[in-house]
Amino acid sequence: MRLIVALFLLVLLSGCGEKPPYKQQAYVFGTLVEVSVYGESETKARPAVDAVLADFDRLHRLLHAWEPSDLQRINAAIAAGKPSDPAPKEVIGLLQDAASWSDRSDGLFNPAIGNLIELWGFHSDTFAARLPDPAKVDQLVKANPRMADLHFDGDRVVSANPAVRLDLGGYAKGYALERAANLLKAQGVHNALVNIGGNIIAVGQHGDRPWKVGIQHPRQPGAIATLELRDGEAIGTSGDYQRYFELAGKRYCHLIDPRTGWPANGAQAVTVLVRGEHAGTRSDVTSKPIFIGGPAEWRKMATRMGVSEVLFIDAAGRASATRSMAGRLEWLDKTAPLAIVE
Repeated sequence: MRLIVALFLLVLLSGCGEKPPYKQQAYVFGTLVEVSVYGESETKARPAVDAVLADFDRLHRLLHAWEPSDLQRINAAIAAGKPSDPAPKEVIGLLQDAASWSDRSDGLFNPAIGNLIELWGFHSDTFAARLPDPAKVDQLVKANPRMADLHFDGDRVVSANPAVRLDLGGYAKGYALERAANLLKAQGVHNALVNIGGNIIAVGQHGDRPWKVGIQHPRQPGAIATLELRDGEAIGTSGDYQRYFELAGKRYCHLIDPRTGWPANGAQAVTVLVRGEHAGTRSDVTSKPIFIGGPAEWRKMATRMGVSEVLFIDAAGRASATRSMAGRLEWLDKTAPLAIVE
C-alpha cells in the first residue's frame, strides 16, 4: 500500500546570464504557490507579491469547504435544511458562475459533490489509502447533488437537496490567478508569472521573450513538454498524480466522476491553454470535465467547454493534442509520440 501526494511542478527556464526573477512561495489552497516578477527591483516587487499572497490567504479563508469560512457556513445551512446567513457578494457571484460552468459541462464539473470528496478522504491535506463503503458512494450518487439545486435569495443560499456540499477546489485557484494578475498590474508590475499548483497565468513576458513553462510528465520526474506562455494566457492541468493513493496496484485519484462516485480512471493528465477574459478561471474549470470525460469524451467535452488547445494523456500514457495545442508545444518525451487530433 502506497500513499503519494504529488504537486505539478513548474519548469521555469531562465536564460543564461540573465538576472533571475524575484520570487516568493507560499502554501495555500492545499498546494504550493509561486509568484515570479521579472525586471523590477525587490523594493517594488516585494510589496506587490505580498499583496497577492495576502489575497490568496483571504480567498482561502473565504472559500475553504472544510474549515471555518463563508462557504463552510453555507454548507452547514444546506445540511440543516435552512437558508444560509447572508453571504458576501463575492461568494454569491462565484457560486452562480460555477453553477453556469457546471451546466455547460453536463455536470462533469460539479462543485456540489463535496460529500463524495470527503467520503474518499480527499478533503484533507493528508488522507488514508482506503476505499469507502460502496453503499455510501451509491447513496450519494443517487442523491444527485447538483449546482442546479442551489437557489439564491438575495445574499442567501438555499438548497432543497441536503446532499449538496460545496467544494470550489476546482474553481478557486483559477479565480485567484485572475485576481493576482490584476493586483500585480495595479501595483505597477507588468511582467510576472503566477503558479498555483500547476494552474499558471502569465503577465507580460520574461524580458524580450514569453515566459517558458513546463508541463509535468505524469509518470516521470520532469517535464513532458514545454511551451511559451504569452501575456494574458493561462494553463490548467488536472492529473491523477497530484492527489491520489494506491491499493492493490490500482490508482485512485481525487478527480471524482459525479456519475459514478468513483475516481475517474481514463486519463493520466489533461492540460488546457486558454486566453482572453477570465482565462484563469477557465483554465481551472475546463480541465476537470475534459479529464473525467476520458478517451471517449474528451474531445467533445473540450468543444463543449470552449477550449481549442488541449493536451490529453490517457491511462496508458498515450498522448494526444489538438492541432492548435501541438503547435505550441515543444515535445520532450522522445519515447512517446504525440498524436494530433482535429
